[in-house]
Amino acid sequence: MKLDDAYANGAHIEGADAYPPRWQQQAQAFRDELGARAQLGVKYGSSPRQAFDMFLPEGVSRGTVIFVHGGYWKAFDASTWSHLAAGALARGWAVAMPSYDLCPDVTIDEITRQIAAAVTRVADRTFGKLALAGHSAGGHLVCRMTDPLVLPSEIRDRITAVIPISPVADLAPLMETSMNEVLQIDAATAQAESPVNMQPPHGLDVTIWVGADERPAFLEQAEQLSRAWGARRVVAEDAHHFDVIDALTDPESAMIKALLSLK
Repeated sequence: MKLDDAYANGAHIEGADAYPPRWQQQAQAFRDELGARAQLGVKYGSSPRQAFDMFLPEGVSRGTVIFVHGGYWKAFDASTWSHLAAGALARGWAVAMPSYDLCPDVTIDEITRQIAAAVTRVADRTFGKLALAGHSAGGHLVCRMTDPLVLPSEIRDRITAVIPISPVADLAPLMETSMNEVLQIDAATAQAESPVNMQPPHGLDVTIWVGADERPAFLEQAEQLSRAWGARRVVAEDAHHFDVIDALTDPESAMIKALLSLK
């Protein structure tokens, strides 16, 4: 269809097929090394995929990061991304990573509700600050968590920072891709679920992150969200859609410092 190539990330990344197995190996090694500080498969809902993994720092945590994975709402689960907790964990923060049901078994608005339930469950198990990061479709989902109708105010008020990484902020263009046979986005869904149509959140730090070497569509999506929300946008040099998230593994990265509101 018309916009298939515009949103085809892997087709434009050298060695794209090697990334998922490498992510899975890194994630497994990270969990193995963490041992008992990795609490896996904590339920937050009724279906098998409605569960999150929780990674605990040594000592009392300074807060909790919640990372929401991408995959166009139709692929992956939390187990592929465990290693991305390393940066925040080294800074003394706990990290939760939820899985969720996928399209076409559920709709995108149902996935939003599931992530809200996951955030609520994580909040109930923790104290103090919450910081949200999400990649691609996960970037869309963490943006949706700032909607007053999605999360209770007492939980939303604990969120100090949100970092949508290469987010899908306007869902309407995806209606013109073959993926929509699975995603089933219609005009009403695009209007209701697109962060660019939301009221900008107040009282928290939003930084939109995108790789300089990403597809033009994702650069445009990040710019569009930055304009709509009046939020800071960082364009990471020499980074594409698959490796821009690597900064989450580095406790000294600018991304981690922004996420944890560090100077």
